[in-house]
Amino acid sequence: MSRALRILIAAAVLLGGAASPSAAETAQLMRGTAIADPDLLRKLDDGDVLTIPRLLAPARKADGPLTTDRLFASLPQLKDIPPAIDAELERYIGQRKAAYPTETIGVGEGFDVQLFDRANLASPDTRFVLAGIVNRMDRAYVAEESCGEIRLIYRLARFDARTDRGTIATRLPMTFNLVIKARDARQTEGGGKPISCAEIARRWLDNGNWQELIGGRDDSMLDRIETNIQVSVAPKSALHDFRSDYLLKVFKYDAATKTFAEAVLENQIDRDRILADDALRRDFRDWLLAPGNLREFDRGTVLIPERFLAKAAVVATPAGLDASALQPEFGMLQGEEGGEGSGAPVFTDDDVVGALKQAAARGDMQNIRSVAGFQRRLNDVTCSGCHQTRGIGGFHFPGVDWLADKPSNAAIVPASPHFVGDQLRRRDILTAFATGKRPDFSRGFASRPQTRGSRELAGSEYQDGWGAHCSLRDAGSGTPDKSFTSWNCANGLTCQAAAASRRIGMCFIKTR
Repeated sequence: MSRALRILIAAAVLLGGAASPSAAETAQLMRGTAIADPDLLRKLDDGDVLTIPRLLAPARKADGPLTTDRLFASLPQLKDIPPAIDAELERYIGQRKAAYPTETIGVGEGFDVQLFDRANLASPDTRFVLAGIVNRMDRAYVAEESCGEIRLIYRLARFDARTDRGTIATRLPMTFNLVIKARDARQTEGGGKPISCAEIARRWLDNGNWQELIGGRDDSMLDRIETNIQVSVAPKSALHDFRSDYLLKVFKYDAATKTFAEAVLENQIDRDRILADDALRRDFRDWLLAPGNLREFDRGTVLIPERFLAKAAVVATPAGLDASALQPEFGMLQGEEGGEGSGAPVFTDDDVVGALKQAAARGDMQNIRSVAGFQRRLNDVTCSGCHQTRGIGGFHFPGVDWLADKPSNAAIVPASPHFVGDQLRRRDILTAFATGKRPDFSRGFASRPQTRGSRELAGSEYQDGWGAHCSLRDAGSGTPDKSFTSWNCANGLTCQAAAASRRIGMCFIKTR
């Protein structure tokens, strides 16, 4: 682990140099917070420096890249991942067949619903390649002693033989995120003092002495693995619009068993289970509306207890801008119809309005100032709700396709608008760490970046430019919702409804 972490920070420093033309548009925004340079990622991957086997088994004798058939078989830490994914896929297939019994479902273009081919996870022709590295010290509020986390993001790829004995590489719709702690508490810097969060942040932001950032020589830095798979694609039909579903799973590292075990997803509310249980419904309402929890919920830093959470999530895209059954919270607020047997909602309008009024009197609220704001936060605080917001399908960081000689335009952009727009907030937190200040970990809604006074995003699609999300004026009062009053458009653009959207629209040139 130590050698890998030294090289990881070195990579962050190198990114300050010239970026490849394909990444030029977003490289400056991501400087110090993410690595998406294709040439650098290729070197780190081809050199077996930051591959999954090298990080999980540093003592392993390198005998070439581990394809997926060997990866899961030879690394015991990963043994529980394939069966857990299989179980979720079988459950998904059963639910899909029950919902649309007349549709065919299977692998290949001959089916109405085209499934992810699970054979790709046990194939000698596929492997995970390094697609990016992301600094998430902005998540230090989850575990302050580790200064947040670093995510190494891998993309599944298939390598087919060519007639000239070379290979054709094709990226497949799955990411595998190895999440490690940003620091090991046993690490030291000058004078034998434990390395500080400030020093780690400085080495990401500046050309600092990264060589002294040495991780543990064991598994102490490992935290979890996150997987995201596009499990199906269903073209538009008489039964439904076009839909693509993504399966999210998390596997937490267990130091006792030295394996990654299936775990709940952070803040992924188990809607159906909560709605079906009167006691759980009341407990969740009371917990979330408690003053301290509501304050953190408003700021986007709430950590919902595990008893309310799910171990898997299916992200349906596109989900639209307004509340619908495709969104994770749907059915929890008054006026929304939830799933089967959902019964009463978790939150009535009076519950929310009363709690917000008391919170406003305390000066607690920064973002949520209405029932609509509460509903939007309840969606985007979840994994699936966030992935539905300004994502590239169900992904936020697909990475640049450095495998292709001439990647398509769709693969040149390394990250989603939501990801790119959030980089200023993340950099602000790194800067606070680096200068010894207490960071402000709060975040705005996923649809609109929290700029913290910066004008760097002004006029862009990320804030108020063409295609940005904006607040529509209420048809009755003629005013925008109080939670979204600052969501305006740049000069020359107006906020216009997209499809059937009522509260949130998009900034476009006025045509009438």
